[in-house]
Amino acid sequence: MRIGLFSDTFPPDLNGVANSTNILFQELLKHGHQAYVVCTRAGTGWAEWNEDHTILRLAGVTIKRLYGYAVTTPIHVNALNEVRALNLDVIHCQTEFGVGMFARICSKQLNIPLVSTYHTSYEDYTHYLNLLNSPRIDSQLQKGVAWLSRLYGDSSVEVIAPSQKTKELLERYHIRSDIHVVPTGLDLERFSPSLQNPARTAEIRRQFGISETERLVLYLGRIAEEKSLDLVIDGFEKARNNGTDIRLLIVGGGPDLDRLKRYTKQKNMEGVIHYAGPRPADEVADYYRSADFFVSASLSETQGMTFDEAMASGLPLLSRRDEVLENLLIDGRTGWYFTDAEDLAEKLRWVKEMSEDALNQMKENALKQIQPLSSEQFYQNAMAVYEKAIQTYSELMMIEDVQVKDDIVQVFLADMQGRSKEDVRILVTMDDYFNEGLRKGMRISGSMIETLKKREEAVRAWQSCMRKVAVRDRTRKEMYDWLTRNTSCDIETINDIVDRLEEKGYIDDERYCSENISRMKLKLLGEERIVRSLQKKGIPADMVRRHLDGGSDDEFETAAAYAKKAAASIHDRSVMMKKRRLKEKMMMHGFGSDLSDQVIASMNFEEDEMQEMDSLRRCAVKAKKHYEKKYDGTKLRNTVFRYCSAQGYRPENIYVILDEMEWNG
Repeated sequence: MRIGLFSDTFPPDLNGVANSTNILFQELLKHGHQAYVVCTRAGTGWAEWNEDHTILRLAGVTIKRLYGYAVTTPIHVNALNEVRALNLDVIHCQTEFGVGMFARICSKQLNIPLVSTYHTSYEDYTHYLNLLNSPRIDSQLQKGVAWLSRLYGDSSVEVIAPSQKTKELLERYHIRSDIHVVPTGLDLERFSPSLQNPARTAEIRRQFGISETERLVLYLGRIAEEKSLDLVIDGFEKARNNGTDIRLLIVGGGPDLDRLKRYTKQKNMEGVIHYAGPRPADEVADYYRSADFFVSASLSETQGMTFDEAMASGLPLLSRRDEVLENLLIDGRTGWYFTDAEDLAEKLRWVKEMSEDALNQMKENALKQIQPLSSEQFYQNAMAVYEKAIQTYSELMMIEDVQVKDDIVQVFLADMQGRSKEDVRILVTMDDYFNEGLRKGMRISGSMIETLKKREEAVRAWQSCMRKVAVRDRTRKEMYDWLTRNTSCDIETINDIVDRLEEKGYIDDERYCSENISRMKLKLLGEERIVRSLQKKGIPADMVRRHLDGGSDDEFETAAAYAKKAAASIHDRSVMMKKRRLKEKMMMHGFGSDLSDQVIASMNFEEDEMQEMDSLRRCAVKAKKHYEKKYDGTKLRNTVFRYCSAQGYRPENIYVILDEMEWNG
């Protein structure tokens, strides 16, 4: 197979993307494939091949803020002709900018399937562009990252994520191309502790005044803000202050190097923390093998190549908990997690005090845990993705024609030979048509066709939703439930429709809540009843209470108004029973128990008390009439007494009424 690897960074650059690209390149060559690398170089002029015509370097400009890497433009006419001559079967893009854009141009112009690997979580790097440190700017930049990532991902036939964490990130960006988790492999032999040269180890340690018996912790990688090395330095400072004398060697370069050196000096930690600066790639393994532990506080890794390299070198890890370490750092077995500087200081004490046997056992555990990440397995996984990409690309279709009516576009598809497909006509919204960059004559993948078909269901569902909200206001939950019951759209599509309804203002839970509270207040409903009613519509209780708290109506006055109305409907009851029934009505209407008691206590029941004897008389007559079929004489009188008593009338009044009545027997 003829494969082109396109990357903005490649050795001698020292970073995870460069290493990953080089490992795959070497494996492809080892397995007999014709593999080529297109990358950058500092300078001007035409693209230049290396001696064996396998690496094509594009001219670019060195940017110090980006670790001194060379950055190039995406337009290279002569390089495009060089790539055309290679007759590639597949292009594998490793980066998104410069060379990455050039890779996409080559794919489109030369009709070559494109595979891309998403190595970098750009959300963690927006601070390089946010020079004002504005949260609002950072938020907008992160939205831009999501948009660009989706654009790059969807322009690829297949997408590779180096970890499950990265795949989930891409899924959150709603990338539609198939995403394959392919961890970057390692040349395990290169880092093997069996290749340790005692003289070289001693030389490295001696350079920084570290004896062979001292425990040494290593950080190796870019020196940048997102690596959180301040936290590591703070942890070593706390360890020293607590009596734990342990050294840290930082290897690497980057935009934060000078600042961290000053930070170390301010803390008077120069005798504890040492900086080796950037080192050539062929010396990296020696630095790993010169240490006892590896430390990193970074949470921005998409895979964490330095973690892998450290473990392949037999180094246990000290790290903050992160998904990329889920199957590598087994707490207490292949290292320890820490949460903050204080916790790191405690773990450093453990490192200092652990026995040589315990340390050797942990090193053995680290070596065993890293074994599945071989470069051979990396190659096999990548080849499977290439083969799928070639097959998928061969099944592409072409947009033969489009017809527009209102804001709906009907897309007519044909196969690549121009034969029309009568059964493939898809309705898309005008927004989707432009957002997806669709146009007549464009090639479209099977996955995109399926996506557009799924969206066609969403178009019809959207039209139904518009009819519903035109009749009356609906909540987000009501629309979600209706779509779930009445359409075949999947959950993601339903969420998109509901989000769009909300964005355009067709549904607004805040507005719905406010308006319905006002309406229910007019019906003299209590707050608890209002909360329960709106919760059933999907409005959160805290939102309802916030609007209630911000209202001008006084709950006591509302409750009093309802109590007055309800009391008028309760007839022929004792005052005590009337109060009890009134409280039941108020609580059913949504007023709390304490508030109901307060309102009832404030009410005037004098008229009811004056009429209570008449009410009692009617109650007694009713009871006598009911029970005289079953009882007579004293037993009937006692039964009527108990009945009236149960209705809340006072005993002395009952006796008065009973004495007025005639009793037979």
